[in-house]
Amino acid sequence: MDPHPSYPPERAVYPDAPMTIRELPPEMRPREELQRRGVENVPDEILLAILLRTGAAGKNVTELAREILRRYGGLAALAKTDFDELLASRIKGIGRVKAMELAAALELGRRAARQGPVHDTTPVREPETVYRILAPLTRTIQQEVFWALLLDTKNKLIGQPVETTRGLLDTSPVHPREVFSKAVRYGAAAVILAHNHPSGDPVPSKEDIDITRRLIEAARILGIRLVDHVIVGKPSSVSPGYVSLRESNLVAFD
Repeated sequence: MDPHPSYPPERAVYPDAPMTIRELPPEMRPREELQRRGVENVPDEILLAILLRTGAAGKNVTELAREILRRYGGLAALAKTDFDELLASRIKGIGRVKAMELAAALELGRRAARQGPVHDTTPVREPETVYRILAPLTRTIQQEVFWALLLDTKNKLIGQPVETTRGLLDTSPVHPREVFSKAVRYGAAAVILAHNHPSGDPVPSKEDIDITRRLIEAARILGIRLVDHVIVGKPSSVSPGYVSLRESNLVAFD
């Protein structure tokens, strides 16, 4: 018997083992492509492949990334996915650990979008300005979120929009205490209310109008000027993506 048998390489012994990045030809390796082209110039699948690190049986990591993006219909839809949904997808190559790592990366992106600095220091008077501030925050959330934009005496933002309540899917219980507590704490002269409609249709409901009327009364008692309530949806051929209750004359503001 040959005392030094020649064993085949590991992939021949374990043909179903996932293909790692190192096993790809250099021109197909996501990290090398990112370094060569720059992070802002590579497609979504390359960025996703770098997060995944390894592929699945008979499928390299870039092919796995493409499959995930196809399954979810693109990066925007994937960005709304949480850990349980990723795990339940049963995509070959996405186990508990990979689902956890990917969910963590997606959540970091969502938090960064919500917490990013407001660079626009112009006065906030028009609903279009409110929409421009909040639209990036609403792209990846599937719940109704209610914000208060705190303004100084010159109608400039005091810090970030304050998230006051977050509902389940399409409802968000709103209480004046949560809405105005930070306005009082930071000495805001005025407040603009805003919330999103996850459906994308910004047309206000009866509940939206009723809540606004209650909050106008609360603001009046506190001596805070309530400027507007803006509902944020998605732009369409018939809508700019938002509705101002003040401009629509649905509620009497001071």
